[in-house]
Amino acid sequence: MIKGRGTSINSVNRFDSHQYEADEGERLEDVGASKTKIIQIQAKSILNQVLSPDIPMPWSMNPYQGCEHGCSYCYARPTHEFWGYSGGVDFENVILVKKDAPQLLTKKFMSRSWKGEPIMLSGNTDCYQPIERKLEVTRGLLKVCQTHKNPVGIITKNTLVTRDLDILAPMAKDNLVQVIFSITSLDDGLRRVLEPRTSSVKGKLKAIEKLAHAGIPVGIMMAPIIPAINSFEIMDLAKAVSNAGASFMGYAIVRLNGCVEELFSDWLERHFPDRKKKVLAHIADCHGGDVQDSRFKTRMSGEGNYADLIKQQVKLARKKYKLDEERLRLNQSLFSRTGQIGLGI
Repeated sequence: MIKGRGTSINSVNRFDSHQYEADEGERLEDVGASKTKIIQIQAKSILNQVLSPDIPMPWSMNPYQGCEHGCSYCYARPTHEFWGYSGGVDFENVILVKKDAPQLLTKKFMSRSWKGEPIMLSGNTDCYQPIERKLEVTRGLLKVCQTHKNPVGIITKNTLVTRDLDILAPMAKDNLVQVIFSITSLDDGLRRVLEPRTSSVKGKLKAIEKLAHAGIPVGIMMAPIIPAINSFEIMDLAKAVSNAGASFMGYAIVRLNGCVEELFSDWLERHFPDRKKKVLAHIADCHGGDVQDSRFKTRMSGEGNYADLIKQQVKLARKKYKLDEERLRLNQSLFSRTGQIGLGI
């Protein structure tokens, strides 16, 4: 097991005919798998149009590819294969950085075709993962959004988001921003093995308090809910985040797309071998028998008896702890192509 990583294996890249195989007895630690490598790339664009009906915002932007947080269940792991890497350890220790992202966003905002639509940060990998503390690419993107008064939604597992209160608080006054914390468990022991480089549970709750106190709309996603691992925490987690100041709650049931099936099965074998068969069976049951479920409108919420039970628990938790506010419809009317306050389009 590699210290501080969510997985200890490199799954096969489906696009690569040449794969590295360790010699017998050789560990991934021995070939430098525990060290993070940062690679700057020259991106052609920063915005991605979202076509999925499961996602509430029409655009997303991802300043980083790969993620040091190391969540063992992360649905974004297979995307690393498009860059020539594995969705396993490579996903956690080879981070591609779009350092010119703020300049690309400015260029997009200056184009006549852009109408100030809401953008999601990030949608794929976490925009506040550890390297952001040093590189500040996400902060640069937020400054561009603030200058042009373009609405933005943030989803993260990292308390580093509170660093940018000086940008977020003024934007919130114009209804231009909301923050969603992704929280999986109140058990910090589980968090350390499930998503090892995310912020602590205590830190996340404190961050929600800071954001709410600053007038920034903040909600949570309990994502993912994993049967027989954290599925019994729904009510307790809802109570804790409500007390911290969250105003809405969403959720997603885990699915094991692409290489994630192999990686998460290995994770279960290492950490919960006694529950492995049960967990995988429940996941399959929530997805029509297919843990790799990619169907729109069911891949996140699931279906069947177990999924319905989770849905009812979340519904009850929302009502009991006043987490049933609708997500904000962010203000699109203030967008300024030139960035001059009050000019409009």
